Amino acid sequence: MKMSKEPKPENINIDGVDSNSKIEAIKNLIFGENIQQYNNEFDDLKADLLKKRQELQNFIDDTRDELNKSIDSLSTDLNIRITDLENKIEDRLETIEDEKTSRAMLGDALIDLGNKIKA
Repeated sequence: MKMSKEPKPENINIDGVDSNSKIEAIKNLIFGENIQQYNNEFDDLKADLLKKRQELQNFIDDTRDELNKSIDSLSTDLNIRITDLENKIEDRLETIEDEKTSRAMLGDALIDLGNKIKA
């Protein structure tokens, strides 16, 4: 008779007994009737964690939306202020140019007047 060298499944020991069932039997011996209570408590904790995770995700999403709205609002406000500042600078530059032009014209007029008085 030829013996095959087939690999043995990991959860079956030499006696052919499922090691998972041994673990379950040991758990039942140690924890007894309380195992179902522990399982229920773990299930409740898992459900609570999932609920809290969803609430946290919703809070993060809401906060992200609010931040994006605030950034958009600030960006719009900043663009408006920059445009106003550019317009004020342009107006001021035109005023300064007009003042300098007026001084130049005034200087020319005074020179002409001085030449006429001299002549």
